[in-house]
Amino acid sequence: MKNFILIIFCVVLVTSCKLTQENSTVTSELSQKHLDWNAANVYFLLTDRFNNGDTTNDNIVPRDEQTATLRGFEGGDFAGIQQKIDDNYFTDLGVNAIWLTPIFEQVRGGVDEGTGFTYAYHGYWAKDWTAVEPAYGKMEEFKELVKAAHDKNIRILLDVVINHTGPVTDQDPQWPDEWVRTGPTCTYQDQETAVSCTLTNNLPDVRTDSTTEVELPQMLVEKWKEEGRYENEVEELDAFFQSSGLPRTPVNYIIKWVTDYARETGVDGFRIDTVKHVEEDVWTTFIEQSRIAYNDWKKNHPEEMIHDDEFFILGELYGYYAVGGRDYYYNETPVDYFDSGYDAMINFGFKEDARKDYKSLFTSYQAIKDSLQLSDQADPVTFMNYVSSHDDGQPLDPLRQNSLETGTKLLLTPGISQIYYGDESARVLKAENASGDANLRTNMNWDSMDLQTLNHWQKLGQFRRDHPAVGAGKGYSLTFEGKGYISARLYEKNGFKDDIIIGVGLEDGKRSIDVSKVFKNQNQLRNAYTGDILDVENGRVEVLAKNGVVLIEPMI
Repeated sequence: MKNFILIIFCVVLVTSCKLTQENSTVTSELSQKHLDWNAANVYFLLTDRFNNGDTTNDNIVPRDEQTATLRGFEGGDFAGIQQKIDDNYFTDLGVNAIWLTPIFEQVRGGVDEGTGFTYAYHGYWAKDWTAVEPAYGKMEEFKELVKAAHDKNIRILLDVVINHTGPVTDQDPQWPDEWVRTGPTCTYQDQETAVSCTLTNNLPDVRTDSTTEVELPQMLVEKWKEEGRYENEVEELDAFFQSSGLPRTPVNYIIKWVTDYARETGVDGFRIDTVKHVEEDVWTTFIEQSRIAYNDWKKNHPEEMIHDDEFFILGELYGYYAVGGRDYYYNETPVDYFDSGYDAMINFGFKEDARKDYKSLFTSYQAIKDSLQLSDQADPVTFMNYVSSHDDGQPLDPLRQNSLETGTKLLLTPGISQIYYGDESARVLKAENASGDANLRTNMNWDSMDLQTLNHWQKLGQFRRDHPAVGAGKGYSLTFEGKGYISARLYEKNGFKDDIIIGVGLEDGKRSIDVSKVFKNQNQLRNAYTGDILDVENGRVEVLAKNGVVLIEPMI
C-alpha cells in the first residue's frame, strides 16, 4: 500500500513539474514573438573577461610587456561567448539581448594613463575599424556567434565608438592631423568643451565637425595592402560615398566602416559610446546609415531573420538621468539627443534610486517610463537601468553583500534592465593590487559563483523575459505588507496581452492575496518564483513568498 501511494505521489510530482515546464516554455515562446525593447533584459559583458573558449588566439598578437594588475588581455573571446550561448547560460538567465564591448582591431602597443601600463583589452582603442581584434577571434566566428544567439531568440547589441582612435604608442602612430585633434582636453564647461576636445591627453579625437574631404591615412593604406585587401576596401568606400551622397570627411569614413557590422553580421543594434562628445547632426547621419545597413542585411539574409524590427540604438550619454526626461543639460541649455534617432539611453540614476523602498522605486520609475512613452509622441523612447558597469566607479553593492535584493530591484523595475557580467553570480568588484576601473573588470567568476544568487537572478530574469509587462506594462498598487509591496503590471501592445502580479520585500511564508482585480476568469494561476500552481478561490490565492518575492502569472 505504501509503495502504491509512493508511486502515485511520484507520478503527480513529475506531471506537475512537466506542466510547469510546458507552461513556462509556451509563455517564453509567446513573449519572444512580441519582444518589446522597453522590457528587454540585456546582458553586458567585456569580451576579454567573460570566457576563454579558444586558447590558440591568446597570444596571436604579441603584447608581452608587463602590465598593471588586470590591465592586459586575459583570453576571453568570441568562442567563449558562443560556448555559453550554446550551453543556455543566457537563456537560463532570461536574457533576450547580449551587449558586447567593441570588437574592432585594437592598437598593438600599450600606455600608462595613470593607473599602470595598459593594453587595449577592453576594445575602446581602435586601430582599424574594418577588422576585428585577433585576440577575440575572426569575423566568421563573430558571425557564427550572432547566428547562435539568434537561434536562441537572443539579440546582439554591438558597442561602437566613433569619436576617438586608440592612443599613440610605439607601435601605433597618430592618425593624420586632418583626421584627428590632440587637444585641448575636454573641460565640460559647456557643449563645445565636451565635443571639440580630447577625453584624455593621449586619446586623439576624431574631427567629427570637419567638413573637409580627406584621403585615407597612409598607415591604413599600407596595412590593407599588406593584408591583400586594399582594392576591395577602396571599391567599397567608392560605392558607399556614391550611394549615400556623403562627403569624404573623417567621420563619414568611420560611419561607413562601423555600419558595415550591421550590414555584414546582422547584429540587432548598436550601443553607442560617448554620445555627448559628438555633434547631434553626426549622430543623425550615423543612425540613418546604421538602419540602411541593417535593412541591407535583412534583404540579403531573409532566412536568418528572427524579427522585422528596426535597428535598435542605445546611447551612453554620460550623466543622463531618466528622471530628467528627454533633455540633457549643458549648463542651462538642454539638448535632446533622442531627436537624432536614439531609442534609449543608459540611466545613470538607477543605482542611486535603487536604495529606495520598493513602492517608491517602482512607482517613480513607472511615472518616468510613462512620461517618455506618451501616446501622442511620434517617437516614444526608453531607458536602461543598471547597478554596476565597466566604467562606473560607484556601483551599487560592489562587495555583493546584498545581491538578492539588488537583483529583485533591477530585474523588476520598469524600463530595460542591464545585467553586467557577474551581477548574477556575485562577482566581487574588487581585486587585490588593482587600481581604478580594473576592479570592475575582473574575470568572470565561473569557479566561485554564488549559486543562491544565480538561482534568484535566473528566476527573476526568466519572468522578465517571459512577461513584457514587467518592464513595459502599466503598474497599479494592490496592497502593502510592512516594507512589502504587491502590485499589478498590465500590458497590451500589437495584439499581445500580458497581466501579472508582483510581490516584493515580503516576509517569507504563505499568505492570501486578492487577485480578482487582475485575473477575473482564471481557476488556476502560477507562482513563477517557486513553480507552485495556485488554485483561485473566491478571487484569492494562497501563495508562498520566498526571498521576499511572489511572481504570479496566468496558466497558458
